[in-house]
Amino acid sequence: MTPIMALNIPHTSKKRIVVVGGGFAGLAVIRALRRTRCQVVLIDKHNYHMFKPLLYQVASSQLNVGDIAFPFRKIFNGWKDFYFRMAYIESVDPTRKILLTTAGEVEYDYLILATGCVPNFFGIDAVKREALAMSNITDALNIRNRVLRNFELAVTAATDAERVSRLNVVIVGGGASGVEIAGALAEMRRYVMPRDYPRLDMSHMHIYLVEGQDRILAAMSEKTSTEALDTLKRKGVEVLLNKKMTDYREGQAVFDDGERIPTCNLVWTSGIKCSTIEGIDQEKPERGNRIGVDAFNRVRGYDDIFAIGDLSIMHDDLSYENGHPQLARVAISQGKHLAKNLMSSFRGKEMKPYRYRNMGVMATVGRNRAFVEWKNIQFGGFVAWLTWSFVHIMFLLGIQGKVKVFWGWVWNYLGHDLPIRLIIGSYERSKRSDAR
Repeated sequence: MTPIMALNIPHTSKKRIVVVGGGFAGLAVIRALRRTRCQVVLIDKHNYHMFKPLLYQVASSQLNVGDIAFPFRKIFNGWKDFYFRMAYIESVDPTRKILLTTAGEVEYDYLILATGCVPNFFGIDAVKREALAMSNITDALNIRNRVLRNFELAVTAATDAERVSRLNVVIVGGGASGVEIAGALAEMRRYVMPRDYPRLDMSHMHIYLVEGQDRILAAMSEKTSTEALDTLKRKGVEVLLNKKMTDYREGQAVFDDGERIPTCNLVWTSGIKCSTIEGIDQEKPERGNRIGVDAFNRVRGYDDIFAIGDLSIMHDDLSYENGHPQLARVAISQGKHLAKNLMSSFRGKEMKPYRYRNMGVMATVGRNRAFVEWKNIQFGGFVAWLTWSFVHIMFLLGIQGKVKVFWGWVWNYLGHDLPIRLIIGSYERSKRSDAR
């Protein structure tokens, strides 16, 4: 292999595994490869791993950025034969086995793609321009900044109409992310903002959760969907079902039935898609630009390129013929399984096909209330909320991160307080990056 020093990675006789993306899938495969005699290179556009399931808590002032973001260099500090480079990927040259990035080129023996997904605005330009997605830390901070800033502007609003527009929040998408941020903002309205803004009439603030299907939490059972809907309504969230947003004009969210809702706080959790990776040829396009893989997570048509996590879609697992759910647990299990397969192949053994064991789904709707489904077991309420909290604490990286989040939750629970009500940086929304 000819040495390429653009990324200042030394050339050795060891096999080089290049991983693109340090999310749940990428992190899992790298950690499982630690004791292999390979050189491992991680390429990511950020220098940290983000615990995405708690992103909504940053957006709703419950957690700090540092509570859910963990620097790669700290995670892998002291690892031998591991290299991290912060860069965007531009394309793959499978013939020469080279990955091209904004920082230079890097050769690979094996390439593992784990770039995840970006928001899908379904071609609605005004929504893409004005809405706040919730896919990364910048998005979460933008939501927090905008909501808090609009509270400040509502104090000095000249008319009730302007005040209502500043306070209204429209959340598009009734999946877990939409339900969780809706519940969190409803509790902020009830417990926190009346103390911070005693002269603001909170009846002017409406939280709308808009879903295009006939129920929220479509990935869960109808019973859970109904109970979650009732919980949100009790919290004062106005849930609008069978309604699709078509435009955003003159400060108003416009829907397919002609209804308009004035809002300066438009949050988009409605859909995701994968960015196209130049150089990876697919026989047929997959839904959401996902990359088709075989039962071993090999990209179809390639022997040395793999895709895992949200980016991949596998039709070989007969229990999930339409692809596995795009969940953290799937990404983690695929990453671990791929690492085992690679180590087996290095020893001349056969690789084993991936089969996902359903670990259940869960969602929370504010304090004391969550829903858990695992096989035939379904339960909700306080016990489910404790289960949800325990599982998320366990998946956080590092003892320090677990302790900080745990005590933050205890403080918020006992004091009905959100201590991180800070408007950081410029109010103007930074340019969203949908790049890989």
